[in-house]
Amino acid sequence: MPAIFVRPGQSDDVDAIMKVIAGARAFLGSQNIDQWQGNYPDRAAVETDIANGANRVLVVDGQVVGIASLIQGPDPFYKYIEGGTWIGGPDVPYYAIHRFAIGDAGRGLHLSRAFLTALLSELYSRGVRDVRIDTHPDNKIMQHVVLSNGFEHRGLVYLDEPVPERLAYQLVFGGATE
Repeated sequence: MPAIFVRPGQSDDVDAIMKVIAGARAFLGSQNIDQWQGNYPDRAAVETDIANGANRVLVVDGQVVGIASLIQGPDPFYKYIEGGTWIGGPDVPYYAIHRFAIGDAGRGLHLSRAFLTALLSELYSRGVRDVRIDTHPDNKIMQHVVLSNGFEHRGLVYLDEPVPERLAYQLVFGGATE
């Protein structure tokens, strides 16, 4: 059985991370999902996430097969939420998980849920109790992964992208209530 683990991304991972993004972009396109069909996420975003210590990679048998970024809020695109509210409001301390993807080498291995669980475990161990994430309305796979990890749908947020609408989710550890 191969070793499977999550670690911070490093500068020498950029090419492998870009390969994961290219595979995810192609997969989304094949599903007629217009998420990531432009230039975003690009190399500059990846390099910035690595430099800021936000990038995480999922490694299977020595190969980077998944990526994500753990971004401390506030996220300007999460300030306004339509059709719902954030538990605790928009300004409580939280982290957002962005740029989550599994590449071609990891597809079909059912790693998304385990990867997200590992990211949540890291955040929890660091004292984070409020985690937010968003996904494209047509990305049913990601919606399933998010909901199966205990997140609740909270409403809609709008990003600065050609198709801006995203389903917004939140997980509050410890049973916080609205």
